[in-house]
Amino acid sequence: TPMQHCLESDIREIVATLGEEAQQLSGRTILLCGGAGFLGRYFSTLFAYLNEQVLSRRCQVIICDNLITSGKLGAATLQEDGFRFLSHDIIQPLAIEEPIDYVIQAAGIASPYYYRKYPLETLEVATLGTKQMLSFGLKHPLKGFLFFSSSEIYGDPDSTHVPTPESYRGNVSCIGPRACYDESKRLGETLCAIFHQLHGVPVKVVRPFNVYGPGMQEADYRVLPNFASRILAGEPLHVYGHGNQTRTFCYVTDAIAGFLQVLLNGTPGQAYNIGNPVPELSML
Repeated sequence: TPMQHCLESDIREIVATLGEEAQQLSGRTILLCGGAGFLGRYFSTLFAYLNEQVLSRRCQVIICDNLITSGKLGAATLQEDGFRFLSHDIIQPLAIEEPIDYVIQAAGIASPYYYRKYPLETLEVATLGTKQMLSFGLKHPLKGFLFFSSSEIYGDPDSTHVPTPESYRGNVSCIGPRACYDESKRLGETLCAIFHQLHGVPVKVVRPFNVYGPGMQEADYRVLPNFASRILAGEPLHVYGHGNQTRTFCYVTDAIAGFLQVLLNGTPGQAYNIGNPVPELSML
């Protein structure tokens, strides 16, 4: 199995975590939107490995991406039996005749560098794109629909709401520099809730918290690739502001196992935060 910029030991660890649950994908057809992105490439590699090593019947995977921010790693999509690639922007209607069992809506623009460069595209893929995929889901006997929201839906809580309880409704600027991302993810969750309530689409929402691992790209300009890029170039690390801002990080194996457990066993209509509560690290 080609390990697309992933470690084979990581893929095996995800498979071990899933155990027998993985057989739910046996013989199923999966539509993976955003399949050329960092997380999408892990899903693809995992499904290819499951097909080779684990599943009693291969799953079929349709990867859908318009490659707007996929970089050089994303351009090399998986050429495996049972995989096919559609070059498509999901804000446009998608016609696929065959029955689809699972939709993974991981298409989005998640890097601050790119959502400043492409603010409208960022807004539209999470809202119009998600609505198109939910509408698409109505025409198929879906077993699961996974929407990738974001930890950013909480916005910038004041210190009295840190750590943040789930009863907190968020503090998001609708016109700030990150608004195109934060607000569109919030509306994406609302769309998912409505399609679940009105039409019974088996939507589950995940909010990743700072997922990192092999296969992140320097051109993403996120904090860990930024640090790695400067280390590789022998340059000093660049920290914004005082460096007091804190994050917790979640390694990609834990995150992907969590996402799949939500897709396969999560409660429809619910949102799940996928991340680590500790340790909380300052950027410095």
